[in-house]
Amino acid sequence: MISVNDFRTGITIELEGTLYTVVEFQHVKPGKGSAFVRSKLKNLKTGYVIEKTFRGGEKVTRAIIERRTMQFLYHSDDDYTFMDTENYEQVSLQKSFIGEGVKWLKDGENVSVLFHQSAAIGIDIPNFVELKVVETEPGFKGDTATGGTKPAILATGAQVQVPLFVDVGDVLQIDTRTGEYLKRV
Repeated sequence: MISVNDFRTGITIELEGTLYTVVEFQHVKPGKGSAFVRSKLKNLKTGYVIEKTFRGGEKVTRAIIERRTMQFLYHSDDDYTFMDTENYEQVSLQKSFIGEGVKWLKDGENVSVLFHQSAAIGIDIPNFVELKVVETEPGFKGDTATGGTKPAILATGAQVQVPLFVDVGDVLQIDTRTGEYLKRV
C-alpha cells in the first residue's frame, strides 16, 4: 500500500480490481479544508484515462509490474507475438492491450512487455523509433525553403507528416509519444 501523497508519473496502482498507471497528479492544499490529490489514471487494459480525486494521505494498492525485454516476431489479425530473448518463451497479446503502439512495431524490434502476476498486460514502446518511408509524394529541389509538410507512409503502415524534402527510402526517426517526425537518419 502506498499513500496518494507518494504518487509519481508512471506508478501503477490497483483500484477496484483494475490496474491503472498514474498519468498526471496534482497535490492541492486549499486554504480551508483538508488537502487532496487530483489525478489522471490510465486503465492498462482499455487505455481510457479517468480523473479521480483522493483525500490526502489515502492509501491505495501499488501493483507490482515486471518488465521483460522481448522481441516482436509477427502479428496475425489482432494477435501480436513476442519472444523472450533469454528463454525463447513466446507470448501473444491482443491489439487492444497494446493500443496505439502497434503502428510503431517493426519485426525484430525489442520492447518491454509488462507482466502482472505472471500475465502479460501490455508493452512499453521505445520513445524513438527509426522507420523507412515506403510511400510519399516526390520532393523537388528548393522545397526545403517553404517549411511545408506532406504525408508519408512508413514501413509499419503508420502515417506521419514530414518535410517536403523527404523521399521514399529515407529512414526517419519518429517520436512515438507524439507521432512526430524528428530527423532523417
